[in-house]
Amino acid sequence: MNHSRALEKSSNENSAIPRLLIADDDPGIVRFLSTRCSAMGFQVQTTANGLNALLLAARNRPDVLIVDIHMPQVDGLSVSDRLMHSDKRPCGLIVITASFDPDNAQHCRKIGAHYVRKGIDLWNGVHAALVEIFPDLSFENAVTIGASRPELERTRILLIDGYRGAGQFLCGRLNKYCIETLIAIDASEGLRIALSSEPTVIILEVPMLSGDPYYLIAQLRSSGKTDRTPIFVTSQRPLDETTKANLRREVLGHPGALHFFVRTPAYEDLFVALQQFCAFSKDQGVEDIPEMPAKRMARI
Repeated sequence: MNHSRALEKSSNENSAIPRLLIADDDPGIVRFLSTRCSAMGFQVQTTANGLNALLLAARNRPDVLIVDIHMPQVDGLSVSDRLMHSDKRPCGLIVITASFDPDNAQHCRKIGAHYVRKGIDLWNGVHAALVEIFPDLSFENAVTIGASRPELERTRILLIDGYRGAGQFLCGRLNKYCIETLIAIDASEGLRIALSSEPTVIILEVPMLSGDPYYLIAQLRSSGKTDRTPIFVTSQRPLDETTKANLRREVLGHPGALHFFVRTPAYEDLFVALQQFCAFSKDQGVEDIPEMPAKRMARI
């Protein structure tokens, strides 16, 4: 059964208005998507965690599900897997995430889900997926509203961190503030992503598992795309003053690293510094960040 026929069958059996469920623990994203999807003609229901998404889907089978990967209780991929292999399978599934992961993208393709990045192109990706899933709907109202509210565009931060566990944790905390995060595990990948994405801030872990931080900073400062991008340095232990001085050294008239932080369970000092460059959500603050179990900080 194709998407159009599935929608027609659902509408005939239940309601003329197709049902859409949004599952995301970020209230700003939920409001953003809910407003636009309602304008498209969907009957929208929302939830802030994966467990409720499963319960709501079982009770009121949605015609399409938009689900965030990182959610409390049950993550978005687990929600997707359970629903796509059950009799409550929605005829459309859109998985959204703030940080791109090729393994997750491949997994979504395998189960027939659309994989959409958060950030400035979030609505474009969701809109395109909905048009493909429901070609018979009218989207005239959504075109205008989708171009509004630029304040919801996410700040983009690049984490160059070979300590994947800590990087993923920090990524999760940044997502709570509507900040898009990209993760690179070595210097070469970090430089490539920085030049292509032009992040607002670059957070560099020292020492690096692969690559030379001094050379990386020199390369970043040699490009017009990243010559003024603030660079923060994190480390597991305090760095000596000689190392800090070398990392701060100017390159072509531009400063090297601006701030240095020792990794802590909640990264309190780092978040305070980031507020100078990033527009955090007004609904949340640094004090809302929970402590992380020590084992999550282990080097992997």
